[in-house]
Amino acid sequence: MLSRRLCSTLEAICLPVGAALVSLLVFGVFCALAGANPVEVYASIYKGAFGSWFSWQNTLIRAAPLMLSSLCTLLPFQLGLVIIGNEGALVVGGVAAVAAGLALPAAPPLIAQVAMALAGTVSGGLWVAFAGALRHYRGVNETISSLLLNYIAIALMNHLVEGPMRDPSSLNKPSTYALAEANMLGTLPGTRVHYGLLFGLIACTLAYILIRRTTFGFAARTAGGNLRAARMAGLPVGQLTLAICFLAGSCAGLAGTLEVAAVHGRANESLNANYGYTGILVAFAARHNPLAAILCAILLGGILASGGILQRAHQLPDATILVFQGIVFLTVLFTDSLYGKLPIFSPFRHRQGLPNKKDSWRPWRIGG
Repeated sequence: MLSRRLCSTLEAICLPVGAALVSLLVFGVFCALAGANPVEVYASIYKGAFGSWFSWQNTLIRAAPLMLSSLCTLLPFQLGLVIIGNEGALVVGGVAAVAAGLALPAAPPLIAQVAMALAGTVSGGLWVAFAGALRHYRGVNETISSLLLNYIAIALMNHLVEGPMRDPSSLNKPSTYALAEANMLGTLPGTRVHYGLLFGLIACTLAYILIRRTTFGFAARTAGGNLRAARMAGLPVGQLTLAICFLAGSCAGLAGTLEVAAVHGRANESLNANYGYTGILVAFAARHNPLAAILCAILLGGILASGGILQRAHQLPDATILVFQGIVFLTVLFTDSLYGKLPIFSPFRHRQGLPNKKDSWRPWRIGG
């Protein structure tokens, strides 16, 4: 008979691997129906994502915002909240960062960059904290409200980019005025990868420490695991909700700041590149573990980086990569429901008739 710890370890390894294999199989069928050779498609994905140092740099550039945006879903989940307002917080943060940078044209570069980072993180934090406040104080479903806030944020960006903040010289693609070259974020020595990658790595590491090694994180996990017990223990559930949501939105807002300060140099429709939505997939694929989110962000970043080569080499539609992401998301959600329910991985519980592990750890919804 296998030990409990070994069963838990095998479960944590086998289910994600199984989800990946099923995703590859289903996507292979899709490619075959589209007239492409699945083996050649996967070879092209690997080549475009990890086949060379140039490919690796493209992957890491895309992984940086994914790490940060994944925390927008990952952190509130500790409280039992399902926030999917990542894209809205990222867009708001990017626009706010550009506004701050343009408002300080004569400031020293360091001052301007700090102001842009503060504007982006605070704006993104307040954007998601609003959804958390609606949930706690008015009982509004945070998933629906954060999703709708995405559309409001994108509409607000379009209004500003095509109106008050528009650069008259941007004719074909409405954009804001460009940030000063001195205020742009540099790249790591000898690479094309900007310093945003370090911000993503640091943010995920700090998030893990916050969740697993601090009293604040313990209080959040306690409130997410049993709301009634948390209130009986005197935990400030409302403050925890607002604080977690603000931190989550701040990470996504920082991702938007990095996109304008390190990649685009201005705000336009390119800011709405679905990094926020992909960040949701990263959070669920990592099972809401900040350290695992780093690896998942790199893998998803590689998939995004390989989109162009599929279109050129196999004449597949540009949205093929989005189909792949959707298949991965569905399989991850399905396998997530299997944790603690398969007899092979929970022999003790099934033999003794104990509650499923999945049911015992799933956070209860705040305010529910």
